[in-house]
Amino acid sequence: MTDVLYTGPIPAERGGELAMGGGRSETSALSGTGGGRDMTTTQNSQRPNACCFCWCCCCSCSCLTVRNEEERRRRSRRKRISQDTKMETILNCEACTKPSADEMRLWSQSFDKLMKNPAGRNIFREFLRTEYSEENMLFWLACEDLKQEINKSCVEEKARSIYEDYISILSPKEVSLDARVREVINKKMQEPSPHTFEDAQLQIYTLMHRDSYPRFLSSTIYKSLVHGGSRTSSES
Repeated sequence: MTDVLYTGPIPAERGGELAMGGGRSETSALSGTGGGRDMTTTQNSQRPNACCFCWCCCCSCSCLTVRNEEERRRRSRRKRISQDTKMETILNCEACTKPSADEMRLWSQSFDKLMKNPAGRNIFREFLRTEYSEENMLFWLACEDLKQEINKSCVEEKARSIYEDYISILSPKEVSLDARVREVINKKMQEPSPHTFEDAQLQIYTLMHRDSYPRFLSSTIYKSLVHGGSRTSSES
């Protein structure tokens, strides 16, 4: 006798059984050979994330996860830098004389005047340390030092050291540079010269000027220095 395949509507009781218990019956039937566990695992792994109920939501969740991870990495990096810089002593600062009240007031006129003054660079560096961005000043100073070098072997050694300390993505003191500048540096590092990091130095200088310098002028560090210097001058 030929079997006839039923294609009509499923009775309510049978339909509910298939909807609610069909998966369980299939798993139970395969559990004897160990297949049920594998199938259950496969089904669970293919099940979409509960929060990503649509493509847009899934994209948003992924972007949010990336941003959160990036923020966590930055905080961890800032913590390491803070711990490292706290171990540094005043000997790491540039040698300079005590600035006068007039000199300190000149620092507010332009960023160039601040950066051309050794005492100004030291004070600004201390401010950058409070913002966990001291590496910007350290990198700028290292580039200035490299420009003064004329010995080829010393140039190569210092250039390699600057790259490892401030350019490498593995360094905790990595400075923020765009892809174009990084590509230029990688090409120049094949034959290092005193001007290997000129583009990067200018970019970091501009970053400090536009981003950190305005906050420095409004900071307690700068205001207290100017106020203290003015009071000392009036007393004398």
